[in-house]
Amino acid sequence: MEPIEIFKALSNESRLQILQWLKEPDRHFIPHEGIDMNKIGVCVSQITDKLKMTQSTASQYLAILLRAGLIRAERIGKYTYYKRNEEAIAKIADILKNEL
Repeated sequence: MEPIEIFKALSNESRLQILQWLKEPDRHFIPHEGIDMNKIGVCVSQITDKLKMTQSTASQYLAILLRAGLIRAERIGKYTYYKRNEEAIAKIADILKNEL
């Protein structure tokens, strides 16, 4: 987890919005049948629809968040599900608290 990648990832309003939605997925998304969004995550197509963007743009945003370590991805069948990496987010908060 490189700090510069984290700050780059957080410098976009849509990527911040994704992180906020993923914090409370039940509040912002309708789950796929049989998927616990809090445990597995939210499907890329649901995030794309909510962003009102093309899937390629949403996928790029998710890839940036993934490389920064802020989210995790899990592939189930033909779908990829994304959820927040709470441990990494807590470490970032500690770094900001202690270093700045």
